[in-house]
Amino acid sequence: MAISSSSSSSMLLFPLLLAGVLLPSVVANFYQNVEITWGDGRGQIKNNGDLLTLSLDKPSGSGFQSKNEYLYGKIDMQLKLVAGNSAGTVTAYYLKSPGTTWDEIDFEFLGNLSGDPYTLHTNVFTQGKGNREQQFKLWFDPTADFHSYSILWNPQRIIFSVDGTPIREFKNMESQGVLFPKNQPMRMYSSLWNADDWATRGGLVKTDWSQAPFTASYRNFKEDACVWSNGKSSCPNGSSQGTSGSWLSQELDTTSQERMRWVQKSYMIYNYCTDTNRFPQGLPKECIAA
Repeated sequence: MAISSSSSSSMLLFPLLLAGVLLPSVVANFYQNVEITWGDGRGQIKNNGDLLTLSLDKPSGSGFQSKNEYLYGKIDMQLKLVAGNSAGTVTAYYLKSPGTTWDEIDFEFLGNLSGDPYTLHTNVFTQGKGNREQQFKLWFDPTADFHSYSILWNPQRIIFSVDGTPIREFKNMESQGVLFPKNQPMRMYSSLWNADDWATRGGLVKTDWSQAPFTASYRNFKEDACVWSNGKSSCPNGSSQGTSGSWLSQELDTTSQERMRWVQKSYMIYNYCTDTNRFPQGLPKECIAA
């Protein structure tokens, strides 16, 4: 999707959050840092651990997870999504804790017919409660090349970024009665699966299995995080000691806030905070407070 207006084009020149502020973290080797958890061979690690692919066909999809758990972190991954007619498929990339009252931070890429833009679906769950969806149309073709998708999670906020550009911020508003994920360690997961009952145009467009196998590719996984192990964090006393970045106190500066507002104005297609039909008794507290 091309950016047409001159004002939008000029916005592209803005310095991007998280591209130069944080110190670089080490690119992980997939053999060392993740494990393929399901798919019966449909998930594969290649190129000496530098590339991972997930595939989906009619019998099954596939998925993998990080070996580490995190209690706060900045997690980066480059993805190249399913090309062509990807209708009905979902590529999910997210952080999640176990249990029935789990926390979760979601990127989900909803496939579409050839030539139509992907829908990027985001959500935040705290203690098993979600319903905080924001959706976007990407301003580039995510199937033509790899692009970076980042989750920054610290005690003050969660920031979703695409190629270093912030698209969404979920702030800690516990002082106003809004739950925030802070106590449950989360692991990184990714999967490619069939969801043609809802993923494309509300389930109206079904998966065309003649196009299978569908394949998504991954590279440059970075985990700059407080690793949780044996009930302890690698960041003593909540400090960023042992990590390579200043992400534990990272926030959006004025330029980054303006950049995020531009993305939301230009490419957001759904925002739960404006859906008064869905919340007839009143919008969620974080929407009003924001």
